[in-house]
Amino acid sequence: MRHLAWSLAAVCLVISSPAWAGEADDRFTALYSGEWAWRHSLLTSSEGAASNKIAAHLPDISAQAQSERLTYWRAISAQLAAIDPAGLTPDNQVNYAVYKAQIDALVATQAFRDYEMPVNSDSAFWSDLVYTTDFDFRTEQDYRNYISQLSEMPRYFDQATANMKSGLKRGFTPPNVTLTGRDQSVVSIITVASPEDSVYYRPFLTMPANMPPTLQAELRARGVKAIEAAVIPAHRKLLKFLQTEYFPHARTTLGASELPDGEAYYRSKIREYTTLDLTPDQIHQTGLKEVAKIRAEMMATMREADFEGDLPAFLAWLRSDPKFYAETPQALLDRAAWISKTVDGKIGNWIGRLPRQRFGVIPVPPDIAPYYTTGRGGPGVYLVNTYDLKSRPLFQLTALTLHESAPGHAFQMPLALENKALPEFRQKTYISAYGEGWALYAERLGVEMGVYDTPYDHFGMLSYQMWRASRLVVDTGIHAKGWTREQAQAFLRDNTALSEHEVTTEIDRYISWPGQALSYYIGQMAIQEARRKAETALGPKFNVRAFHDQVLELGSVPLPVMSAHIDHFIANGGVGPYPDEEK
Repeated sequence: MRHLAWSLAAVCLVISSPAWAGEADDRFTALYSGEWAWRHSLLTSSEGAASNKIAAHLPDISAQAQSERLTYWRAISAQLAAIDPAGLTPDNQVNYAVYKAQIDALVATQAFRDYEMPVNSDSAFWSDLVYTTDFDFRTEQDYRNYISQLSEMPRYFDQATANMKSGLKRGFTPPNVTLTGRDQSVVSIITVASPEDSVYYRPFLTMPANMPPTLQAELRARGVKAIEAAVIPAHRKLLKFLQTEYFPHARTTLGASELPDGEAYYRSKIREYTTLDLTPDQIHQTGLKEVAKIRAEMMATMREADFEGDLPAFLAWLRSDPKFYAETPQALLDRAAWISKTVDGKIGNWIGRLPRQRFGVIPVPPDIAPYYTTGRGGPGVYLVNTYDLKSRPLFQLTALTLHESAPGHAFQMPLALENKALPEFRQKTYISAYGEGWALYAERLGVEMGVYDTPYDHFGMLSYQMWRASRLVVDTGIHAKGWTREQAQAFLRDNTALSEHEVTTEIDRYISWPGQALSYYIGQMAIQEARRKAETALGPKFNVRAFHDQVLELGSVPLPVMSAHIDHFIANGGVGPYPDEEK
């Protein structure tokens, strides 16, 4: 708290001091450097830290701390507004646009008190902590920091529960229907036979070989004690709250428009996740047009597969024929790994700068798999959901792999982290419209790369494209047009090859996470439009590797920044950032 109070005082001093009147670039650099250091100090694995460092403490998420964050970011916003971006260098003008979008989103999130709803159908504050167990534990201090985090769970859970109670009082909760069964990930923690069977004991199973055995034994004993004395009691107390207070009294309405100040809240989420100022109706109409366009592509691919029948019959066949499904979880993982290595052999022809960081293919943890999305990727990892194999069709696995591994998330994010020419706030933050847009673009790129081996694989890609285009329709339908859960499910069921399990889990995800589903297709459309513009303007000078490197060198940026960057690329004659691309 003293650190936060000092930071607030420093910002106020910066704003008011006449001495703070240097060059615009110096002012801007000092502002974002100080704010980023403060922001990063708040983050642990539970709040999206971009590195695998194990923090010594879980963050302070109390209402008072959240209010102080809002005050701090509003002060930063005021100071930022006092800097004229026209007076900055070209590089800093880009940094300014990226940074301003970040601060605007942070202010809006705090002002609407999103922290009072730290759970949705896809994830929750308690299950997010599990990901720390996958970090790279190398030193004694790593383990002591981790044990400290385990010991702080009761305090952290109490703060989150207090926030949820405040949200409950004002009707700011996820819809009740999307919370069914979400307490099972809590149950799994408190029903283990022994602390050593807990997922939180996982880092102690294999410890560094250079660590003395006596020290290993001490740390394991401390870990067991923390799980017994803190982790399990915190989850037991949380479970009682969820089952007796939160779930029974969560709201029965669906749309974000039904939340306090709901229309403004949903518009803020549209801006946050798309980085554009679009109305729900504009997005809805765009979605309907794109769905019709992709449906025509699906029909053509169906004919290529020599299927006799209509699209609903084809979808029903794809959902039911055993040849399209893996027989074991390992078989699904093996196929995903094979696809990713096939892409490895081709990717250098399409992208010039490749990341150094590799990624592993691992299953989604079993305690969250029943309600988790199909797959997820990022630095070092490609998560594949092996739960309910009949819901994980192989004909969609190539598109999923391109999206979540390379050249999608497990490729783009490490490139940003490794680009030391960028300030840290661009290396280590994630803007959904850019990141998800690139990953969805990567699925389409697979056609040009020649990685869809059969018409069924190609159809799987189109089904995934349709899935994301359909999100534009169902997200706005739910949150702005009064659609029912059944209406949204029917739209997804009728237009995609998603399994019934996926239809249900995905719609519940969109219901409880307003706006996020819009980022994918909106982002892809922006990248595709930028590429079309470059191809038309440059003609034979267009180099696809140079274009992709131009997009990827940015880190994670608002879509207007990406579009302006490609305009500069075109004006520069299509010359990429790496010399061999000029050949």
